[in-house]
Amino acid sequence: MTDTPYPYGTPDYPRLAVRGEARLEIDPEIARVGITVSARGRDRRTALEDLTRRNTTVLELARTYGEAVEKLETGAFSITPELTQRGRDEKVRAYHGRVHITAVLGDFTALGEFTTRIADLDMTRIDGPWWALRPNSPAHGEARRQAVREAVQRAREYADAVGAGLAALVELADLGAENTAPAMPAAPGGYGATRGFAGAPSEAAPALDLEPQRQTVSAQVNARFIMTPPTL
Repeated sequence: MTDTPYPYGTPDYPRLAVRGEARLEIDPEIARVGITVSARGRDRRTALEDLTRRNTTVLELARTYGEAVEKLETGAFSITPELTQRGRDEKVRAYHGRVHITAVLGDFTALGEFTTRIADLDMTRIDGPWWALRPNSPAHGEARRQAVREAVQRAREYADAVGAGLAALVELADLGAENTAPAMPAAPGGYGATRGFAGAPSEAAPALDLEPQRQTVSAQVNARFIMTPPTL
């Protein structure tokens, strides 16, 4: 009869459960910038024409940066009447139009100039940048590998404390994978803000010096082992 450890643990081959954690500080890979283009006109057509022209100006300027601007996305668009009340009558005083655009840049050397040139445009607001890693960044995999290595090291230290060794790995799981748990919200990437509504530019604005904010990548795993017979 062979003396093999059971996967669920026995007094001769105890079960050992540990958690491995890793936390890395990584330089960001992309920066997101929010752009709001606005227009105001006494009639709907004027507001639409001004909004269309300014939106085109922003998009054309962004495209001059080539591959530095990795993505341009148009979000919400609105035309809203501004009402004035005089007695019982409601009249439209003006129409307000807005278009929201998101630009994603991977070349930070162009980011400062890009933000100031956009902010220098007429009736245009810019917010950000919001720093982030790409979803497929290798930093996520490195954090998971470090968490597993930390779990194995911790398990070895526990086993060594009772004069035992690790016999087998019986389970390795992400934190919360064993039981249903609500999804964790994404960690904020952090931001610096450049915002405001600019008037007509008189001369080229100087490029803004932006320092990327390092991102935190973390990973946690639960690991369960079977130990060799301890010496107590």
